[in-house]
Amino acid sequence: MNVLVTGGAGYIGSHAVKFLRRAGHEVVVVDNLSRGFRAAVTGETPLVVHELCDWRHIARVLRGNAIDCVMHFAALAYVGESVDDPLRYYRNNAAHAIELLHAMRTVGVQKFVFSSTCATYGEPKPEHIPISEDCPQQPINPYGWSKFFVERVLTDYSRANPDFSCAILRYFNVAGSDREHEIGEAHDPETHLIPIILQAALGLRPHVEIFGTDYSTPDGTCIRDYIHVEDLIDAHILCMDRLQPGTRFIFNLGIGKGYSVRDIINATQRVTGKKIKVIEGPRRPGDPPRLFADPGRIRRELGWSAKITGIDDIIDSAWGWYSRHPNGYAGRLD
Repeated sequence: MNVLVTGGAGYIGSHAVKFLRRAGHEVVVVDNLSRGFRAAVTGETPLVVHELCDWRHIARVLRGNAIDCVMHFAALAYVGESVDDPLRYYRNNAAHAIELLHAMRTVGVQKFVFSSTCATYGEPKPEHIPISEDCPQQPINPYGWSKFFVERVLTDYSRANPDFSCAILRYFNVAGSDREHEIGEAHDPETHLIPIILQAALGLRPHVEIFGTDYSTPDGTCIRDYIHVEDLIDAHILCMDRLQPGTRFIFNLGIGKGYSVRDIINATQRVTGKKIKVIEGPRRPGDPPRLFADPGRIRRELGWSAKITGIDDIIDSAWGWYSRHPNGYAGRLD
């Protein structure tokens, strides 16, 4: 299959590119490189540096490469930034997705796999934990709303176009690296917990701060679901392969259990052999005590489940990347 991967120079998109190629698919990447890296696009994969809002150009790329399916990862994904600059998020995440779909319609591309997020659920009530796809969607920030709006567009467009098929995949916390540690997670600024702790283990941060230690959890810290990036991409490729005209999948992607902040810190110390300084701080507004997926629907319907579920294994995978690339794509130790 010929696949266009938007955001293919970013963390998750670059893994999609690598594993799509490994599975025998032909891949083209579109990325504006505002937050992605040329070095993350592996092999001989063509990279088109362009904005998705230019639908005429994207249509030419789709037609010129005989694209069969689009995997759409390109998005801004900082919650705090979305609160400070909501217009940028609605334009980049929602409006640009509509332009992409318009380009697809123009040239007749009818398969779409969408990178959504558990942020569309907002702050679920305790009775909705673990979170199934039927949990009410009530985003609490513009990032979550921008993804929710694209889900709404896909739902309406698929109902109006019986030949169109799509998979809406709502991620929980993604972590880890490919087995060769060729590509990995590199953000500036870094806001994800596991990379932050690994940076502390490398001496790039003086400490790790825990935001809230008085939650109603076993150790008082927040619990989250961490899915390995390879498992995540396996689910994308499986969904793409199963798409038929009129299909609309909506799946949560997680491991189905959670690890606390202290669990992650302790596991990182075990994996790296480094002592990490920890500072305890107050809660952050909007941090629910527990958020983890019920991934039962995709297991029942497609037979998928995460293979890497031990937190030490997930962190060891991420450590393999960070220990070789302490400065991300700007530098490496080997």
